[in-house]
Amino acid sequence: MRKIIFDLDVLRSFVTGMDLGSYAKAADRLGRSTSAVSAQLKRLEEQAGTPIFRKAGRGLALTEAGETMLGYARRLLDLNDEAATALHGTELEGWVRLGLQEDFGETLLPEVLGRFARAHPKVRIEARVTRNVELVERVTSGKLDLALAWSDGFRTAHTDRIAEVPICWVGPANGDVQWHAESGETMPLASLEAPCLLRNIATKTLDRAGIGWRVSFVSPSLGGLWAATAAGLGLALRTPLGLPSKVRQLAPGEAGLPALPTLDLVLHRAEAEASPATERLASIMLQAVRQTIETVPHSRIFADAAAADYDVVMA
Repeated sequence: MRKIIFDLDVLRSFVTGMDLGSYAKAADRLGRSTSAVSAQLKRLEEQAGTPIFRKAGRGLALTEAGETMLGYARRLLDLNDEAATALHGTELEGWVRLGLQEDFGETLLPEVLGRFARAHPKVRIEARVTRNVELVERVTSGKLDLALAWSDGFRTAHTDRIAEVPICWVGPANGDVQWHAESGETMPLASLEAPCLLRNIATKTLDRAGIGWRVSFVSPSLGGLWAATAAGLGLALRTPLGLPSKVRQLAPGEAGLPALPTLDLVLHRAEAEASPATERLASIMLQAVRQTIETVPHSRIFADAAAADYDVVMA
């Protein structure tokens, strides 16, 4: 079988269109005509030997093969860009202070730091994994250059909306949930210490559904929260990101629990125009975040806060 060698330029047009939600916008971003981008997409389907797109109303959606292609295209482009940066970007020096919400501390941070350190060994990174409130305070006071956090609607002076992620009820991985809404008993809620954005969402959602609740366990850290949830001391509310194997995401409607809203993920910046080292770290982190969130059903990734009118249907 003849080996297929994909054209990175074609893959970049493909990925840019999906990120922006419009191939007209992609053409403008890449400095090409819409017809040129359309020709590239046709060429990609010919190379792949299978349809990449399908009709979805007035727009286009990815086929199953297209979803697979998109994941590989991102990885190929990321590796290409990382190689280019590693060869020409070692002159970057300085100090970057990064903050992340706890959900990303174990899953995202090692990958981001590893990729950045290999490309820019002269840059020193100070990373802090903590709660949303502290992250925002440190960015606004100039103690952090970047902070990846969940949004409660508050925006710092320089905030980028990254993605919209579903929230889920979380219970023990082994065994059924012992509580049910029809029992008439108050729901045992395991949560982090106040102030906690997700704890507030949980209690407001339960109140609106007319379900009584009680705080059965409070932890200062995610590790303690997972231990309590796995032991059946209470149900928790988080996103599907970073769930350990000892707990599981409950199915919609399981135990009579109410439906939940989505949650925005944002990147706070201390400065509108940051140092080259800070911007490079932000770029690598956003690539890693995008790859992580793509695995979460019903999530939505935003290329920028202004992206709204989609001619590409995002799953």
